[in-house]
Amino acid sequence: MHRRQFLATLAGSAALIAAPFGVANAQQAPGEILNVSYDIARELFAAINPVFEDYWKKKGNAAVSVKQSHAGTSRQARAILEGLQADVVTFNQVPDIDVLAKSGLLPADWQKKFPNNASPYYSLPAFLVRKGNPKNVKDWPDLARDDVKLVFPNPKTSGNARYTYLAGYADALAKNGNDQEKAKAYAKKMLGNVAVFDTGGRGSTTTFVERQIGDVLITFEAEVFSIRREYGEDKFDVVIPPASLLAEFPVAVVEKVATRRGSTKIAQAYLEFLYSEDAQEIVAKSFHRVNNEKVKAKYASQFPNVKLYTVEQVFGGWDKATRDHFAEGAILDQVFVKR
Repeated sequence: MHRRQFLATLAGSAALIAAPFGVANAQQAPGEILNVSYDIARELFAAINPVFEDYWKKKGNAAVSVKQSHAGTSRQARAILEGLQADVVTFNQVPDIDVLAKSGLLPADWQKKFPNNASPYYSLPAFLVRKGNPKNVKDWPDLARDDVKLVFPNPKTSGNARYTYLAGYADALAKNGNDQEKAKAYAKKMLGNVAVFDTGGRGSTTTFVERQIGDVLITFEAEVFSIRREYGEDKFDVVIPPASLLAEFPVAVVEKVATRRGSTKIAQAYLEFLYSEDAQEIVAKSFHRVNNEKVKAKYASQFPNVKLYTVEQVFGGWDKATRDHFAEGAILDQVFVKR
């Protein structure tokens, strides 16, 4: 069994026990907290959590254990709304935390609680191809060619896939004089080239790597480098397009849950720790881009220069992007090839 599969099993177990542990410990300072996170962050937090636990204990506090739950962030947000007792969330897109804020689980200004818009690290959509890049895929327009088959999750269920969709759309706008119709045509062709729509990023990795379906896997840069390292540099190549979309990884304390469970101090410290040099080192080793200047300089050589579009610049922010592209009947529905 691959390490990823083993960790996935552990993550599923954590998700199953999450709700009862929250209720059972509601009236006392907990010995564990739950971090509800996105689908492909298992290995990252498996590395960070023991370091935090040791740091917390050395500060003179009682021992604490950080539990994990992983799935597509939209699915995770729904689970929290339905009762999953998350002390903190470490998601891969802003709208899914906004949903929690609108429900009253945390403040509307949650992005002001931590540096960099509450995003301790960032990435961008990139490509993983078969060794030797037999289809000669170099940039976003190649994903719309008739001879190229793609693998990435369903944008309706995956924040990872929404970044992919928006990155391709933004690049099509840039290359076609901001022509919306040409961008829609590109998006329709790109989506039509997807061989399998999984519900989350880890499922797409399995489809591409283990089932060997498709010519190109599109996922976060951190994930494509990690897959190549784990499954073999002799099997895959990484292609970083010249331009892509800034993918922020926002974090927040689920304040209503943390207050009820008495975990606010631990939850706050855990997210603050993600900005520490020790955590940023782990994050950079996992191929995520960081803002800590010392760590950033140390790992600069592993990250190619990329022109990064932002959701704010191209789409007017996440609220507008959601209305224009992801709401029922919006552009995604118009260009999505029905199967």
